[in-house]
Amino acid sequence: MSHQRRPATPVAMRELIQQIRSAIPLDMPEAQACSDSCNACSLKLLEYLSGELDNWEARLAAGEVPGLADLSQLARSARKIHRVLQKDGLIEAQEHTGA
Repeated sequence: MSHQRRPATPVAMRELIQQIRSAIPLDMPEAQACSDSCNACSLKLLEYLSGELDNWEARLAAGEVPGLADLSQLARSARKIHRVLQKDGLIEAQEHTGA
């Protein structure tokens, strides 16, 4: 039985951060983020997520090793925010492939 080796958690966190940054438009202008159909404050959600990503990048640079719970929490937050942005029509629904 062959076991596929998973990346170390710092590597996995960097990859997750990159995936989130490419999937979610964190630099969306305020005028665009505040739409008529607002299920949650998209602008505040984007600011929150951007802050979380910046925080983790700084922690990784300082040598901190995230746990699997940290990875899971960041991924869960990003998925929830992504869904809200889709409901608000700010990003298009995409086919989910992998991950």
